[in-house]
Amino acid sequence: MRRSVGVSAGTVEHRATEPISYWHRHDLHEIEYAVDGLAEIYTPTTHYLLPPRHAAWIPAGVEHSPLLRDVTTIAVFFDPAEFAFPRTRTTIISVPPVLREMMRYAARWPIWRNADESDAAGEGTGDGAEANAFFHALAGVVRRQLAHEAPLSLPVSDDPVVRDVIAYTAAHLVDADAASVCRAVGISERALRRRFAAALGQTWRDHLRQARLFRAMAMLSTSTMSVGEIAVEVGFGSGSALARAFRTWTGESPSEYRERWLTPDAPVGSPPSAGTGDEFAAARADAHADRRIRHRSASRSWSSQPARSF
Repeated sequence: MRRSVGVSAGTVEHRATEPISYWHRHDLHEIEYAVDGLAEIYTPTTHYLLPPRHAAWIPAGVEHSPLLRDVTTIAVFFDPAEFAFPRTRTTIISVPPVLREMMRYAARWPIWRNADESDAAGEGTGDGAEANAFFHALAGVVRRQLAHEAPLSLPVSDDPVVRDVIAYTAAHLVDADAASVCRAVGISERALRRRFAAALGQTWRDHLRQARLFRAMAMLSTSTMSVGEIAVEVGFGSGSALARAFRTWTGESPSEYRERWLTPDAPVGSPPSAGTGDEFAAARADAHADRRIRHRSASRSWSSQPARSF
């Protein structure tokens, strides 16, 4: 990915018109932001939804498989030797305006650049003072935002029976019940309760409710269907039933969630707007704190789960 070890941070833009899905890991921390469209990310234990205006935090060394389809994303990579982060597991976070704008602006510094490159206009594409200061400030915003995890994941399992139950449930959200699931996979309801709890630590009915909310959130982000239509499509039956469950899960109504993500983004590469000044100043303070920490430590769809290869 990097052409030069002198590059400690940088970006990669993805514009996926055809499905992209493959298992891999890398030695850099990654935060991937969904500019538009809907992405999904799998780890060996969890299936994550990445709707617009959210970002996936993937620590260095974590095996993962993105599922990108009709989606545009920007990924920012950080060298663990240069940037310290508190979160050691994959998570999804909401992206406030300051982080959104900073990630889009950072696209001018791709991770594959050479450390000594610079452009004729003097806006260096290498790891000059501007890029270094900017990525440290961006890391400060990311570090603070990691404390606010979004409920956008479903557990997955290597147990073949549980995996089949999950797949059947996802394909039959409207009318799935315990009896139909058990008939489909050839187990008793008692076995379903026992194996599901052992593998995932939750009941199948809890998983069904969460899967319905998961699908509803995706549809609210990517479709023009009404809340009532989405409720019927995912198995809640009515808009009011979906609204109650959605507010309990996310703290906001389906309509509020949808409205929050309808505001258009600024063009990629645009500088952060004036309205983010206070947050940017706080980010710079966090960046200085990060340097002090490192100085002390020196004396790092919904389709079937992608097949893994080793």
